[in-house]
Amino acid sequence: MRARALFALVVALWGAAAARDALDGWVAATDLPPLAAETSVEVLARDSTLLRAYTVADGRWRLAVAADAVDPLYLRMLIAYEDKRFYRHAGVDLPALARAAAQAAWNGHVVSGGSTLTMQVARLIEDGPTGRWSGKLRQIRVALALERRLDKAAILALYLNRAPFGGNLEGIRAASRAWFGKPPHRLTAAQAALLVALPQSPETRRPDRFPDAARAARDRVLARLVDHGVLDPARAEAARREPVPTARRPFPALAPHMADRALADRPLAARHRLAIDAGLQTRMQNLARRSVRDRGERLSVAIVVADHRSGEILASVGSAGYTDRARQGYVDMTQAPRSPGSALKPLIYGLAFDQGLGHPETLIADRPTSFGRYAPTNFDGRFRGDIRMREALQLSLNIPAVALTEALGPARVMAHLRRAGMTPALPGGSPGLAIALGGLGVTLEDLARLYAALGNGGRPVGLHWRADTAPRAPGPAVLSDVAAWQVADILRGTPPPVAAGQTGLAFKTGTSYGHRDAWAAGFDGRHVIAVWIGRADGTPVPGAFGGDLAAPVLFEAFALLKQRLDPLPPPPPGTLRVANAGLPQPLQRFRGRGAALAAAAPDAPQLIYPPDGAELELGGLGLVLKLRSGVPPFTVLFNGAPLATGQQRREINLPAPGAGFVTVSVIDSGGRATRADLYLR
Repeated sequence: MRARALFALVVALWGAAAARDALDGWVAATDLPPLAAETSVEVLARDSTLLRAYTVADGRWRLAVAADAVDPLYLRMLIAYEDKRFYRHAGVDLPALARAAAQAAWNGHVVSGGSTLTMQVARLIEDGPTGRWSGKLRQIRVALALERRLDKAAILALYLNRAPFGGNLEGIRAASRAWFGKPPHRLTAAQAALLVALPQSPETRRPDRFPDAARAARDRVLARLVDHGVLDPARAEAARREPVPTARRPFPALAPHMADRALADRPLAARHRLAIDAGLQTRMQNLARRSVRDRGERLSVAIVVADHRSGEILASVGSAGYTDRARQGYVDMTQAPRSPGSALKPLIYGLAFDQGLGHPETLIADRPTSFGRYAPTNFDGRFRGDIRMREALQLSLNIPAVALTEALGPARVMAHLRRAGMTPALPGGSPGLAIALGGLGVTLEDLARLYAALGNGGRPVGLHWRADTAPRAPGPAVLSDVAAWQVADILRGTPPPVAAGQTGLAFKTGTSYGHRDAWAAGFDGRHVIAVWIGRADGTPVPGAFGGDLAAPVLFEAFALLKQRLDPLPPPPPGTLRVANAGLPQPLQRFRGRGAALAAAAPDAPQLIYPPDGAELELGGLGLVLKLRSGVPPFTVLFNGAPLATGQQRREINLPAPGAGFVTVSVIDSGGRATRADLYLR
């Protein structure tokens, strides 16, 4: 008897081992589907706030999420309701399966599924059937294989990212956004219970279509969680009184044009972090909508806000409404080349100051003038006669600006636009005098670059919109610090719009030919904002002026940015702050190209040393200038600021200037000048 019993035990053990080995082989041979699923591309603000997300290829919202980014209460509720032995079983809960089978046999239909969370994940990754025994067997096999290859945290993460929550929502993060407008790390008990209930029957319990069914399912979850001790009765009762949502909330759509740029720039990246401030972006988008709401259905607006110290673009609004078809809102008007009107005049005046052609107090003629075949007029058709350059810029007079451009040369103006980081577009190829009045194309973002340089002491600012991209090293100065300060000082004296609420903002407006574009750009000691208003298709807007349309938006944008303007810096050392009578004689009146530049006259001064474009190693020593011709006394200017006056000799010794780029101008008693651009070490 003992031998037979021993033999039977051996056979039983052998059979069990064989069955175990067969099961092991069956599970090991399981061919798992891909576990990684495509998730929505996300564009984040500087503080990681979600600005915009994109659906995956099949049109579903599936936002990636980790378990530690989900409310712990939801996780406890999910485990307690769906799979209380989740952390103890190996993928299949045999008691639960046995109970489900017995209930089905007794009742003649399925009462409870007996599926573990791992089995549900198996169904989700294969998108397989749930009710048939063949489907259930496949889920068991895949679940066992998953448990062997992944830990519990990874399996839970698969569920959190793939569970269905109604419509095209997959994953707890997309569901929490759509149903509650919040991330899943701060759910209420009622919200968590609803999100536990939805995946069981996501279409028949959709709150936006079947709110009663959603409420009933949520309340059943709450009741069972009381039984399991996860919630106390009082908290569950309070949760039952909370209403269920009756509509889906839209996903964030902040900075949509900038988000599209980020995606086009790095199409393979799953996440893009921008320098955008989400709160400021929201305020600017609301401002854009308000500013054109009652001005016709085709008018649009664009706004760029940047920190000219760091170069970060803090807000970028490409249109009045991304989905507004009447306004062609899908067009990013921060990137569209348009005529800037008078908005480039501050650069022209700054260059004139740098080149020794004038000073803010220099008199310049505003009278009918022809420049070859080009005979510009002022916007209002009036002429002011002799006027200070300061007032000519504040009044945005056209003839003085064109006269300065002729003296400077259009090519020099274009070169300094490019120094500012701009990419101006010329319709005719070579620049002409019309560029002074907007005869070229620039983008709103480029205009912000120019005004950022003005606010940054004349140094170019590498505006950038990605948080993880450092700005490029600045190149040569756009203007000297003296000329940049002089321009800023003039612009902050421009009368602001009525009811602007803030004073001291350095700003300029512009209106393109035919009233197609209205511009305003301004800066204080920290920030720069540029505004464009017009029609995206380029058709005229009757009666549109930069001062009337864009300037009020500019001032409101600064008010939304901060309560108080940052002060502009004090004048740099060497800034000449005198009235017209106190200026050196050659600077008291602008005489135009023939008098101010080195002309064909044989006795015009010539700077024979150092030559134009020279790089000099001074080593702390002074700078020696050597002149030929010209009639003394001579006036020497560094970057437009008088450094030496009344010089009688043709060899002039100057104190050691600072290192860097410098423009040296020498003017003789007849107003004729010579100059050289130098780099000093």
